[in-house]
Amino acid sequence: MLAFTRTTRIEWGDCDPAGIIFYARYYDIFDVSTTMMLEHALGMNKIDYLNAYDFLGHPLAETRARFLRPTRFGDEVAIETAIVSCGRSSFKIEHKLSKAETLCAEGSETRVWVVRHPDDPRRMKSQPIPAEVVAKLTQASAA
Repeated sequence: MLAFTRTTRIEWGDCDPAGIIFYARYYDIFDVSTTMMLEHALGMNKIDYLNAYDFLGHPLAETRARFLRPTRFGDEVAIETAIVSCGRSSFKIEHKLSKAETLCAEGSETRVWVVRHPDDPRRMKSQPIPAEVVAKLTQASAA
C-alpha cells in the first residue's frame, strides 16, 4: 500500500501557553499529510484532483488518535502517512508522528469518496473510488 513521509516544525500557533502542542493540532497535521500523500500519488494538487475526478472530496467518517509523548514549539517532526485499506467508496489511513525517531502520536482515519447528492445538492453521497485512484493508492510507497 501507499506510504508517504513528510517533515514539519511545530510552530508557536500549534501550542498551548506552556509551549506544548495543543492536541487538536495533531488532527490538522494528519489532515494535511493525507492531502499531501494523495497529491503525490495522483500527480496533481487537491483542487486539480477534485476537478479531474469530479467529486466533492474525501471527508472523515471516523478518526482516532493516541498521544504518547508531547511535542513542543520548535520541534522538527516526521509524519508517516499510509493507506492501510481501500474499499468500494472509502479508504483507511494511518499516521505516525515522530520526533528524532521516537513515536509521539499516532492516528487513523476512514475517509469517504463523495459527490453531491443528485436529489439535494446540499447533501453528499458516497461514490465508488475510481479504479485508477485505487490502483495508485494501493501501489508501492512514495517518498
